[in-house]
Amino acid sequence: MSNERGKEINLEYGLDEKPPLPKSILLALQHVSVMIVPSTAVAFIVAGAAGLGAGDTTYLVQMVILFAGIATVVQAYTVGPVGARLPIVMGTSFAFVGAMSSIGASSGLDVVFGSIVVAATVVPFLLGWQFNRLQSFFPPLVTGLIVVIIGLYLIPVGMEYAAGGVDSAGFGAPYNLALAALVLGITVAFNLLLKGVWRMMSILIGISVGYVAAIALGLVDFMPVADAAWITIPTPGEFGFSFEPIPLVTFAFLFFVSGMETIGDMSGITAAEGRNPTADEFRGGIFADGFISAIGAVFGSFPQTSFSQNVGIINFTGIMSRHIVGIGGVILVVLGLVPKIGAIVTTIPTAVFGGAVLVMVGMVAASGMRLLFLNVEMNRRNMVIVATALGLGLGVATVPEALAELPAGVGTFFGEPVIMTGLAALLLNTFVPGHSSPLFDAPERVPPLSEPVDDD
Repeated sequence: MSNERGKEINLEYGLDEKPPLPKSILLALQHVSVMIVPSTAVAFIVAGAAGLGAGDTTYLVQMVILFAGIATVVQAYTVGPVGARLPIVMGTSFAFVGAMSSIGASSGLDVVFGSIVVAATVVPFLLGWQFNRLQSFFPPLVTGLIVVIIGLYLIPVGMEYAAGGVDSAGFGAPYNLALAALVLGITVAFNLLLKGVWRMMSILIGISVGYVAAIALGLVDFMPVADAAWITIPTPGEFGFSFEPIPLVTFAFLFFVSGMETIGDMSGITAAEGRNPTADEFRGGIFADGFISAIGAVFGSFPQTSFSQNVGIINFTGIMSRHIVGIGGVILVVLGLVPKIGAIVTTIPTAVFGGAVLVMVGMVAASGMRLLFLNVEMNRRNMVIVATALGLGLGVATVPEALAELPAGVGTFFGEPVIMTGLAALLLNTFVPGHSSPLFDAPERVPPLSEPVDDD
């Protein structure tokens, strides 16, 4: 096991370490349990908007799970230049939901999948291919802020889960809040007060206890398990492919957003080692985002991107082993091919996941703060960049109606908290002289906050 050294946290298992197989499987199930419900929820939402029947909806859900598993394995072990060799858990992001729902409803899923294939091939390839040139523009000051905003703007999502899920009949009901509090309390207590396997399994233990409590309260419906099939066979071109210019541009923009989130998530993972990702890790991770999404769309899967909640698991448990996440990917592949098993996971109430998700997204924000504090001198220049970027990002996250009068495309672009924070940090860090600016070889020194500034 790894011990604390330098700037890394106290890691129980490092990047290339392999825990015993039984323990690895349980640790992998933690990752699967946290990501599978939000990832499959995307498929249910889009299927409903497109007016699909039960059979097609089930197929979409299974393809999302299957290709999340494939993408996760590729990230952990790589295929040529594709993959980061990092413990990145992949899934379908809610960033794509609005576009897929509206385009699916108005133009059909053939246009959705045609647009994904093209955009996923082009945008991530260009980002990854040119990342050697772009890397100097993403120092810890920029990537740390992206990680922080990812965690902060997901906190309301975690709270919605804890309340039972938006639009659910029991949203905000005391039993939902009690289940979430039970999971949260057990997870935090086991992590802080116990050692060894009990600490490492704290998330899975919390979710398991919450699930048992939900069953005892009669809140679990096992009908989906009885109704699910035993096996699903992936079929190329299940929904067809069509191409229209506006959907293509829309998905190209969304894959740019996804690329920035992946950059932030990878930085959040390597923050456990007190470092920023290497150029090869950045490039491979972005390639995997795109190429697996493009291949998946051929079979009816939605875009795959890194899951921020799972970054929180790594920093919360101190378990960075990519082999554990690789096993999680294999589990997802099995769940994707055997709907009967996958349906069991979908019976876990949303509130049970809410307790775990709240602490996970909080840990994402905390890991971003750690990346900043360990690697960035907090002088006046950098403090102003942090304040501006977070102020803008949280501003559009909490008051999205402030951009309502802008043209639709402009409002959508600047309404993304990750984009607003990332662009603000990127532009200010690039054009304001300072140690981390890529444009100034001999930057002028910016005095710390404690030093007087001569205004003459």
